[in-house]
Amino acid sequence: MRTYYRGSDALVTDDHFVWRASSTHIFAIGELRNIVIVRGPLTGVSQGPALAAGGGLVLLAATSWTLLGSTVGYTATAAAILLTLMIMSVTGRRTTRLWHLFATYRGGTVTIYSASDLRIFNQVTRALRRSTENTHLVRRENAHPSRRREDLAAA
Repeated sequence: MRTYYRGSDALVTDDHFVWRASSTHIFAIGELRNIVIVRGPLTGVSQGPALAAGGGLVLLAATSWTLLGSTVGYTATAAAILLTLMIMSVTGRRTTRLWHLFATYRGGTVTIYSASDLRIFNQVTRALRRSTENTHLVRRENAHPSRRREDLAAA
C-alpha cells in the first residue's frame, strides 16, 4: 500500500483518505466522486474596533489641541495616527481563511478535509489527486485485461 501523504491531520494512501480532526473520518478513495476545492471566507478579527479606537484617539488629540495648545495637539495627533496604524497592522494579521475539500461519498456531499494552512492543504490535495489518479488507472487496467496483456507483452 502506497502512502502519498502522512501528517498530523491527514493520511492519504492508495485505498483510504483519513482526516484526523476532532473525530477521525475515514473515506475509501475508490468511492470519492466530484472532489472540489472551496475557499472559505476570511475569519478573525475585523478592522472595526481598530478604527473606533483610532477615532477616539483623534478626538482626544483634537480636544488636547484646543485645551493645551498646538504643540501638544500635534504630538497627540501624531501619536493617535501611529497607534491606530499599529492596532490595524496587528489585528490584520489575525485573519485566516479556511480551505475545504468537498466530495460526493456514497451518494451524499461531505467535507472530506479542511485546513487553514494553505501549504498543508495543497500538500494534502496534491496527494489525494495522485491517489485518485492511480486508483482510476488501476481500475481501468483491471477492466480491460486484454490491454494489460498487450502492455506486458510489449515490455
